[in-house]
Parts: sequence; C-alpha cells; structure tokens
Amino acid sequence: MHAVPSGLALGGSGGRGFLCAVSEAVRADEGVEPGWLGVSLRRLAASPPAMVALAAVPAGLVVIGIVGWLIGSRLGVDSTVYRSGAYALLTGEPLYDKMFLSAEPSWAQLPFTYPPTGAPLFVPLLLFPTQVSWGVLGALSVLALLLVVRVAVQAVPNRPQWMRPARTTLLLGVAVLAIEPVWRTLALGQVNLILLALVVVDVLVLGRSAGRARYAGGVLVGVAAAVKLTPLIFVPHLWLTGRRADAVRALGTFLALQALIFAVIPHDFRRFWTVAVSDPERTGLTFWAGNQSLHGLLTRLTDQAPWSLAAAIGVAAVLAVPAVYLVRRFHLAGQPLPALLTTAFFGLLVSPVSWSHHYVWVAPLLVYLLSRLPAPLPHGWSRVRALAGVGAVVLVFASCVLLIIRRSDPNNPAGPHPELAWTPPELVLGSAYLLVPLVAGVLVLLRWRRASR
Repeated sequence: MHAVPSGLALGGSGGRGFLCAVSEAVRADEGVEPGWLGVSLRRLAASPPAMVALAAVPAGLVVIGIVGWLIGSRLGVDSTVYRSGAYALLTGEPLYDKMFLSAEPSWAQLPFTYPPTGAPLFVPLLLFPTQVSWGVLGALSVLALLLVVRVAVQAVPNRPQWMRPARTTLLLGVAVLAIEPVWRTLALGQVNLILLALVVVDVLVLGRSAGRARYAGGVLVGVAAAVKLTPLIFVPHLWLTGRRADAVRALGTFLALQALIFAVIPHDFRRFWTVAVSDPERTGLTFWAGNQSLHGLLTRLTDQAPWSLAAAIGVAAVLAVPAVYLVRRFHLAGQPLPALLTTAFFGLLVSPVSWSHHYVWVAPLLVYLLSRLPAPLPHGWSRVRALAGVGAVVLVFASCVLLIIRRSDPNNPAGPHPELAWTPPELVLGSAYLLVPLVAGVLVLLRWRRASR
C-alpha cells in the first residue's frame, strides 16, 4: 500500500457518493473545526495512490463475492437473509409468518428478525447475485469502518503527535479487521459497521456542525434504528448531551419510517411489533456464548430461569445511573468520543441479545485508548502500565476466546448446552466481551474519585 497524505480519511469508488454527501454537510465554514472532513475527502480524491490503497480491501471483497458466485460458494448467511427480506417485500411475501423466507437458499434458512423498515433499505442488494451482494455489502462495510476510524481520530484533538489522521486511519483500519467482531461482521454479511458509521457521523460530525448540517442531526440515528432497534439507545444520548432537537429528530425519523412501512405492509408491521419482536425462537439461543449481554450472562448463570430477563432489566436500571453520570461528565469535559462509547457499550450490555459481532464499537474504542497513550512512551514497568488498556482490549477481542471455549451449536438447539455447566474460569472467559465495559467503567470512576481527593 502507498502512503497517504496527512489529513486523508478514506475513500474508494464504492463509497465516494456517500462520503461526498457527508462532505457537503460539513463545508469549510460550518464545523467546530472548520471543514476537516471536506478537506480530507478533497485531498483523497486528488491522490490516486491513496484511493488505490484504501480501496484495496473493499475491492478484494467484491472480487471474492464474484468468484464465490461463479463457483457456487456459500457466502454471507446474514446478507442472504437481508436480500431475501427485500425480495419478500417486493413480491408480497409475509416477512414474519414463517421461520424463513422462500428466497433463502438451503444453507441460509434463518428468520427475518429485523424491523419491517429494514426490508426496503436492503432492496439494493437485489441488484446483485447472492454472493456478489455479500461482497458489495462487505466493501461498503470496510469503507464505513475507515470512516469511523477517521472521525474518531478527529474527535480526540489532544492525541499524540505520532497519531496522524491519515496514517492512523489506514493502519488501524486494516489492523482492526483482525478483531473478531469486525471480521465476523464481514464474514456473515452483517450491517453492523454501516450502522456504526451512521451513528458516529451523526453524533461526532453532524452534531458538532454549526451551519445547515446541524438540521440533519439525529436523522442518521433514526435511520439506523429502523434497520436494527438497538441504535434507539442513542436517542437518550442525544438528549443527555444537550442535543434535544436532534433527539426529537431521531425519534421522529424512526417513527415516520414506521408509519410509512405500516402504510405499505400493515400485516408485517403488526406481526413484527406484536409477535416477532419478542419471539425467542426467532432470536436464537439467548444463553449461547455468543450473546454477550447481561441477559445472556444471567440466563447462563440461572440455567435459563424464566425471571432472568426481569433480573437483567433490574441490573440494567442500576447500571444506568453510573452510565448517565459518565456520559454527562465526559460531555461537560468536551470529550464526545468517550461519552458516545459509554452509551454504545451500555446499550450492548442492556440489550436482550448482543451477539459478539455487535461489538464493532471496539474499533473507535481502540482509537480513544491509543489517543490516551503518553508520548513518548515511558520505559520499563511504566510502559507496561501505559499499554495495559490497549493490550487488554486487543487480547480480548482478537483472541477469538468465544470460539475456543466450550459452547453450544446455534444451528442445533436440541444439542448439548455446555454454557449452562461452565466452571468459574469458563464463565469469566465466556463473558469476556461484556466484562470489558464493566471493568472499564469501574476503573474510570475509581480514577475520577482518586483525582477529586
């Protein structure tokens, strides 16, 4: 890969339309730090080597998709479900009456678990064969990941001098492909990285604009929540950080899309909100090791006790107090990225189901942790202490611990369920993802308490 000029963000022919639209939203006279994203995109467009470097992985995914189509490979289980949902929408097939859709191949017969508002947003996938649509979605996801890294870098202005935006975006954007939530998202054909980008751009770019772009604040959060419900957690985040008009716009966008889809497919709308949204058979094994939420943990601890969900809600209510405190304190200190990360990881904890690939928020978390490193790094034991946070996060999310530990086969619900008989060490390892935000939150609160003495 070639070096990229300082200040470049990301690009590639597949994502230039979306990025140019974002650039227009943050023109030179409208941002808190005027026009940084627009400048980055213009420099990128003027540098063919940078375009080639940043488009290499997305292009490779598209090529793999094309080859997979030609030889009949099984690529993209979840992207196949998305595509089948779009096909069902256009053909009038009910989305939730059966456990799988007619357009799904035999190797990807899974229920459509997403809101009906997600189906029309997946219609562009029908332009390509199944495997090629996986490659296209993967390419867009990588571009979205690079955009997230670039925006996150910009959100930490007091970063070390060595953490140059262009180099960090390129190197870290490639490096995080090795962490399990990211590569699993790409392998499955999930939309997690795209939804991550929508939220990050809304909160950290549109939300910090001073011109016309501010009137779009909240819209991207509303769109993301229309695809998966979990981004609704960012509506109270917008409210808590003083962006009340954006919070209203986010909720309004979400509700407007619901009203629109009700007018088009009222049966599916009613079926989703009255049956499918809470149907445990559609979500899968909630005690499975891959469910890294409080509900998943308590389900494993209590041997699937019927009150485990109520207990998880109670624990979430208790954790909401320090979470709100952290968000407010970070916000008042002018640190929007850690405030956003606090809300994101709190949302992952309290959601009834948070599969391991939902933890793509570790990408901007690594940007933040790297920005906190001293420059230059100290020597000896002090260096080990300085790198401990970054090292621990990388170890957890790149070690594939959830794939190594004893776990159930999600495709065989009637098979053995070793999670329900985990030993204490297995329980710790099997809860590694959800322990990261819990431990980090405790450490931050303790540090603040010591600093206030």
